[in-house]
Amino acid sequence: MTANEIRKAFLDFFASKGHTIVPSAPIVVKNDPTLMFTNAGMNQFKDIFLGEAPAKFPRVADTQRCLRVSGKHNDLEEVGIDTYHHTMFEMLGNWSFGDYFKKEAIEWSWELLTDVLKIDKSRLYVTVFEGDEKDGLPKDQEAYDFWKLYVPEDHILLGNKKDNFWEMGETGPCGPCSEIHYDNRPADEVAKVSGATLVNADDPQVIEIWNNVFMQFNRLKDGSLQPLPAQHVDTGMGFERLVRVLQGKSSNYDSDVFSPTIAFIAEKSGKTYNADAKPGDADWSVAVAMRVLADHIRAVSFTIADGQLPSNNKAGYVIRRILRRAVRYQYQYLGFKEPFLNQLVPLLAEQFKGVFDELWEQRDFVQRVILEEEISFLRTLERGLQKFMTYVMHSDAFKATVASYQMSGEHHTDAFKATVASYQISGQQYISRENITDYLLNHLNEVNGYVKSINSEHFATITGEEAFELSDTYGFPIDLTELLAREIGYTVDIKGFNDALQAQKNRSRAATSIDTGDWVQLKEDDTVEFTGYDETETIAHVVKYRKVTARGKEQYQIVLDKTPFYAESGGQVGDTGELVFPDGEVVNVTDTKKENGLTVHFVDKLPEDIDDALTAIVDSERRNSIMNNHSATHLLHAAMKQVLGAHVNQKGSLVNADYLRFDFSHFAKVTDEELERIEAIVNEKVRENIELKEERNVPYNVAISSGVTALFGEKYGDYVRVITFDDQFSKELCGGTHIKATGHIGFFKIITESAVAAGVRRIEAITGIAAENYILEQNKLVNHLKELLKNPKDISKSVESLLDENNLLKKSLWKIIEEKSSGLKTELASKAEFINGVNFIAQKVDLPNVDAIKNLAYQIKDIVPHLFLVLTAVIGDKPNITVMIAENVVKDKGLHAGNIVKELAKEVKGGGGGQPFFATAGGSDLSGLDNVLIKAKAFI
Repeated sequence: MTANEIRKAFLDFFASKGHTIVPSAPIVVKNDPTLMFTNAGMNQFKDIFLGEAPAKFPRVADTQRCLRVSGKHNDLEEVGIDTYHHTMFEMLGNWSFGDYFKKEAIEWSWELLTDVLKIDKSRLYVTVFEGDEKDGLPKDQEAYDFWKLYVPEDHILLGNKKDNFWEMGETGPCGPCSEIHYDNRPADEVAKVSGATLVNADDPQVIEIWNNVFMQFNRLKDGSLQPLPAQHVDTGMGFERLVRVLQGKSSNYDSDVFSPTIAFIAEKSGKTYNADAKPGDADWSVAVAMRVLADHIRAVSFTIADGQLPSNNKAGYVIRRILRRAVRYQYQYLGFKEPFLNQLVPLLAEQFKGVFDELWEQRDFVQRVILEEEISFLRTLERGLQKFMTYVMHSDAFKATVASYQMSGEHHTDAFKATVASYQISGQQYISRENITDYLLNHLNEVNGYVKSINSEHFATITGEEAFELSDTYGFPIDLTELLAREIGYTVDIKGFNDALQAQKNRSRAATSIDTGDWVQLKEDDTVEFTGYDETETIAHVVKYRKVTARGKEQYQIVLDKTPFYAESGGQVGDTGELVFPDGEVVNVTDTKKENGLTVHFVDKLPEDIDDALTAIVDSERRNSIMNNHSATHLLHAAMKQVLGAHVNQKGSLVNADYLRFDFSHFAKVTDEELERIEAIVNEKVRENIELKEERNVPYNVAISSGVTALFGEKYGDYVRVITFDDQFSKELCGGTHIKATGHIGFFKIITESAVAAGVRRIEAITGIAAENYILEQNKLVNHLKELLKNPKDISKSVESLLDENNLLKKSLWKIIEEKSSGLKTELASKAEFINGVNFIAQKVDLPNVDAIKNLAYQIKDIVPHLFLVLTAVIGDKPNITVMIAENVVKDKGLHAGNIVKELAKEVKGGGGGQPFFATAGGSDLSGLDNVLIKAKAFI
């Protein structure tokens, strides 16, 4: 069976058992503060398990794309090394929401695997929860007895809490689970060692393929377990592992899920993929690299397609980290010095066409984003490699290597001799040449023996701080740093690295630590009615509340049975306002957010009488400004499609009371002329005062077939809300709040247009009063400029004339400075003192800027041989120091201008640096300039 046939067989089987087949949720999670990515099939049903939303269907099944690289499920460093871990993977799952339980779940899982898919029963093992004394939980005898109907008892294994009790998190729904494992070893190995001893023992050929979770309990904050009002079934089967088993492969990567991609990589790299390679084999690194690329392209492509772009924080950083790991492997082991990873996107999009069409429909955009990321990281990688060699070359071991190198040695090439000869050691001073990095990287084996012979007497180590900087700043995984170090006989201070890494984690954890209490339930019904589309005041009751502590501040989260407050979603910020109680007490709502579909109101205190009816009142003025900006965003999106093309799609947005921010797919800067046309179209639609056409509870398929704009990466339900401003202009799926007619916007003004990421641009704009104030401020600025220019008829011509005049004055001033410098050049040259083979000049000069001083230094260098020049000056009331040294003096005397200027700068309480022959410094203490001139002579 092919992978596609296997996926279909699973879904068809559960459809025949009365399950509704639902689509995969986006891989990027948007309304759950506890998750960045969908890491399990159950995530999209989390609100049902938590009792915060009703189940639409009692039985469902799907194939869910998941990502596991961070937090509790961190598999990233195993990917490519072993044969069964992945970043992005498909989770086949079936669920029961208060319907069937253990009996049917066990029966159907066995039926599917053995009767439908024909897996050898003797190769299957199942695990059952053994119980846990601390939690007061007995053995799951019920599951054990059901399994005995199908499986011999020596294939039913008891598992501990770690392996056989599934928990959503520190709190929340949980329960015992029953895993199904497959023994994929050759028959002779099976005969020698029972597979029972290898279950959950990290054997790459005895693997878990399916997990049946029986949700029976709710874990409270105090650690106790509370029975759930309804019992649920949550199962997850690793699709890639199942395909491997059914196709008789010993590695997930050998199945047709990955083999086409690996074949393409092998062809383009000119290298052979050896699936049987083992650590230490010559082709092991190549095999790992090909698996890394075949896996990582999936994670990166699908997250970008779902709207998460690579960036330097949060979810974006995770994606960038995965992408860079792939680029590093292709660069280091497959010989791709130019971007390559992006070329896998079309292949992947074709493979998943008809399964996850999001990627197919955005394949060009996704490929372009990955291409730009590759280009950027390859530059970073080169800088990182140079930084690594800088650390090496400044280590005691390397300095000793250079210092002790004898040019008469015949066992080294002329190239290496010349390279090493360019390094001169004099005390703590160290001279370098740019070509050393490339040479050492390309001739590590040649250098290796000699370096090792020296290192036995010196501390040849990359420090923990250096390794951490390579990781944190340059994206170097620690294993790459270790590899590079090992190849030249160095070690890495792993403990120091781990300490630095842990310190960073501690800082991050302290900054984001949140202590969330258990919900205090006041009413049994958790259903929340949102009334905010129709009103901004609602009579309501508190359903439940909890205490939350973040960064030392205590807050409370309140859930109401009815609310007009819009919860942050779809780029629109949450409402603020008041909860007014009958006794006159007012509780301010500072924010409103969604959590697993539940509307949560943030307040700083609880009311005295929390059981009373209350009036929930939204800040109407703020809401109106937000609605202006949200409706304007829809008009902007439509206008951009008209001006720039149909390829423009929303890639992110922010709508608040002050301004709107719109990120969109486009691969070129939007020109001023295009921005003017976009702005004109939007304002034309504002003046037309188009009435809002709002349609609620429209079947999703009906809405899509009507030509509505839907956003990639959004999870839409079976019924959607359609917002239209003119059927022929703007029609979008949207859950936000909007104005009743476009005229309410008043005026629309674009403020900035900029780049956000590869293939993504950003427009920021304002509307209404904010736009009016902006125009008034601009008008004031123009009027003030007119006054300064004596009210000319044409401001532009007056400013151009002023700029031309300024340029002429600058040229005249520079000519005067050059003439002065020329006179100084001759005067200073005559003051040179010949000391120890060096012409020494140390003088204070009166020049207006650093460019003039630099120009003077180079002029003196041209006429004074063997020069060691130190100039001081006062620039803008600050001390300035310049050091110029002739190249022959640098080489012969082992001097370094950058090091010298750092020492001299201490006299003026400053710092600086530069090249071996030229460097500058600044400071804050003018009184130290005379000491600088005195101290300079000590260096020769």
